Amino acid sequence: MKHIIAFAGSNSKQSINNKLVSYAASLVENTEATILNLNDFEVPLYSVDHEAESGLPENAIRMVEAIKNSDGILISLAEHNGAYTAVFKNLFDWMSRVEPKTFQGKPMLLMATSPGPRGGLSVLEIAKDRFPRHEANIVGTFSLPSFYENFTEDKINNMELNSQLLKEVKLFEAIL
Repeated sequence: MKHIIAFAGSNSKQSINNKLVSYAASLVENTEATILNLNDFEVPLYSVDHEAESGLPENAIRMVEAIKNSDGILISLAEHNGAYTAVFKNLFDWMSRVEPKTFQGKPMLLMATSPGPRGGLSVLEIAKDRFPRHEANIVGTFSLPSFYENFTEDKINNMELNSQLLKEVKLFEAIL
């Protein structure tokens, strides 16, 4: 059986992106999914001085290992001021020091959501540009706008948007 990992680019305990990525992972058939929480991968603020003095943080190494040991990756990125959250960007910086080919060519379904009508499109565009330089094999993307109107009871309640996500999930499954 294939194994996928899924995580939100957020450390919020009430992360709407965690809700979206968990829902999407539940839709991927014939796989075992592990939902990761960035709070379990805390790392110090990246600096070359810290790296020279202390080496690479164990949690960054663990996250890279989780990617290496998976068959695919689902990520839902939270957006702060139009970009990655600080917690995700910091972990990503450390991970790229552990392994420059951070995403190992694994199939990736890249998502975002937000309370607003753009659904995290700015951070998705940044990631779609940046992640392939770190060997991300982005096979699908999905943006869920207006989270609180379109997601209730642990699922997308807007049938058109849910159909769009299901289409992206099927593309992801086909590549696994």
